[in-house]
Amino acid sequence: MRRNPGGTPRDDEFRDPGSDSRALRRAAVAAVVLTALTGGASAAELSRDELTLLVAESTGTEPADLTERDLAGLDLSGFDFKQADLSGVDLSGADLSGANLQGAVLKGAKLPGAKLKGAVLDLAILRGADLAGADLTEVSAFSTVLAESNLEKADLSGARLICNLDYANLQGARLEGAKMAADMKNQPMGLMRVSLKKARLKGANLKGADLARGYLEFADFTDADLTGANLMRVEAAGADFSGADLSGVNLGKADINGARFNGIKGREAIIDLDTAKNLRAARFD
Repeated sequence: MRRNPGGTPRDDEFRDPGSDSRALRRAAVAAVVLTALTGGASAAELSRDELTLLVAESTGTEPADLTERDLAGLDLSGFDFKQADLSGVDLSGADLSGANLQGAVLKGAKLPGAKLKGAVLDLAILRGADLAGADLTEVSAFSTVLAESNLEKADLSGARLICNLDYANLQGARLEGAKMAADMKNQPMGLMRVSLKKARLKGANLKGADLARGYLEFADFTDADLTGANLMRVEAAGADFSGADLSGVNLGKADINGARFNGIKGREAIIDLDTAKNLRAARFD
């Protein structure tokens, strides 16, 4: 047995056998980071396996730092980002179908044309993110922050959107069958519902969408297709529905104080319009 000059055993005699494997893993991660930083391989050229290494050592308290990375066009379908910080990341055209982005931070992220079908975005922060033309069909976005994001012409058909979309750009977006109604199963957490305050939905497709009890104050629904949508008990003061198709829309007990309905289609087919709150304060032709 090797001993120190004072006769005590050396520290390395008590080394955890598993520490070697952990050290090797850390060395591999460090090598990937060093290679990217020194220019041996640009971040845009990271493979899925290399990205997996970067995320492998992350924890709930120390999530992976992927800020400002260029990951455009990568196939990351089904990838688990483990609450990574992806602020400012470039994921333009990337395939994130079925990816787990729960709790991830994507503030200002670039995702135009990205594929996120079936992805989990619960509790994620995407404030100011660019998702123009992205495929977000059937995504889960519970308690997600999408405020000020760009979702122009994005496809959110069948998506679960119990989230913050205040000031978001949803012009020409497809939200057919989207589930945005208040989550009545989470009353202990407070009433969870979609918020579309001052959001722009001009020309959007909301056929059959469920927005019951949602916040729609001053939202722009001009020329939108809301055929068969559920707007029961929404708070839509100041919202603009001019030129929209409201055939079969349920406005039962909705607050439409100061809302505009100029030139709408299907007025005669609106359900329970007579029960809407502040009906006399709304503006019709």
